[in-house]
Amino acid sequence: MKTRGSAVWQGGIKDGKGAISTKSGALKEYPYGFSSRFEGKPGTNPEELIGAAHAGCFTMALSLILGEAKLTAEHMEPRPKSRSKKWPTVLPLRPSI
Repeated sequence: MKTRGSAVWQGGIKDGKGAISTKSGALKEYPYGFSSRFEGKPGTNPEELIGAAHAGCFTMALSLILGEAKLTAEHMEPRPKSRSKKWPTVLPLRPSI
């Protein structure tokens, strides 16, 4: 299965605006920006989305392991925490185009 996510950004770091989308349509041009990422304002940020993705992968992997042992979890709810630095660290990205 191939899938993807995308992000669009316009403007400067503080006054710019971004939108995050997924191929599935679960997120479609969902807005994010400096204030939601670094100032605690309403909205999402990349760290929050990564945390949610990791929690989803973790619960599915743990469910598989439990199932192999003939066990089933009644309820799982991991809550990963993330922290944004005041200024972003830029890492090299290799997006597919």
